[in-house]
Amino acid sequence: MINRPIIGITMGDPVGIGPEIILKTLCEKMIYETCKPLVLGDVGVLSALNQSLKTSLDIYSVDNPEKGRYKQGTLDVAPLSDIDIGLLQVARPSEATGRAMVKYITEGIDWTLKGMIQGLTTCPINKMAMHKAGFPFEGHTELLAERTKTSDYVMMLAGDKLRVALVTIHIALADVSRKLTRDKILKTIQITQSALKDSFGILRPRLAVAALNPHGGEEGLFGREETITILPAIEQASRDGIDVAGPYPADALFYWALKGKWDVVICMYHDQGLIPFKMVHFTDGVNTTLGLPIVRTSVDHGTAYDIAGTGRADPGSLIAAISMAVHQAKGRQGSIR
Repeated sequence: MINRPIIGITMGDPVGIGPEIILKTLCEKMIYETCKPLVLGDVGVLSALNQSLKTSLDIYSVDNPEKGRYKQGTLDVAPLSDIDIGLLQVARPSEATGRAMVKYITEGIDWTLKGMIQGLTTCPINKMAMHKAGFPFEGHTELLAERTKTSDYVMMLAGDKLRVALVTIHIALADVSRKLTRDKILKTIQITQSALKDSFGILRPRLAVAALNPHGGEEGLFGREETITILPAIEQASRDGIDVAGPYPADALFYWALKGKWDVVICMYHDQGLIPFKMVHFTDGVNTTLGLPIVRTSVDHGTAYDIAGTGRADPGSLIAAISMAVHQAKGRQGSIR
């Protein structure tokens, strides 16, 4: 049993709100009661902001996760970049910040795979800066999948009132129908059901599947994806013993999900799930990647350049993401029943 797992927290884009929400989060006593937080980032950036925000944290450089102090009042940092503070401009990402943010992620993945830390929580990155630095990924999820050699994975957004899992992620809406297949939907159902049992401690998860078209296709009048692609996947999953139902018209489905009828809603595309989710969990939602050999959670927001450097960033999503990483780490160790 892990009493206080070490959770790696990647700093994200050095010129976004990642450093600020980290400092605010690690001023919270509750974090240290449940885990040992280790920031993978830049000591110079965090030190400068620590002075600016007057958070008065003692920043301690750590070259090995085992050597952290992990006590309230101390910010344990693995110094994975050393960016010239004089060259940084708030809300102005660059090739240098792109390299740094990828370094935090890849090192965190490797440490988690080796068992040096028990989970990884990521702060927001800038995809264009990552591309400039030579890493052509669409986001965290794709980088995580490649680094862990995972072919089948699912993005899930989770809060205490609603969970949504996505069949397709970062693709154009015009491409969604073409990308939907029976096997892809079935794998999404299977991975989600398994994760809810193994990492979230839900013994018999209840899954609902959203239709793609208005009114569930209206018997083919508005589209045939429901009968040709989605329903066969649901029927196969049901035959395999999974408690899953649908496809349900999305315009009514989320009302009942919020009432607690299901543990998760399987959505066909990004905005189908994220619009209702963010209406409910805008400040405390968590993004977690299912199907990986490691625990990974993330804040459910971007770099927020419009408020970066102002001291107004809300740490709620990061607090929730760390809490979920702890929950999943303990779940994987069998301490949740």
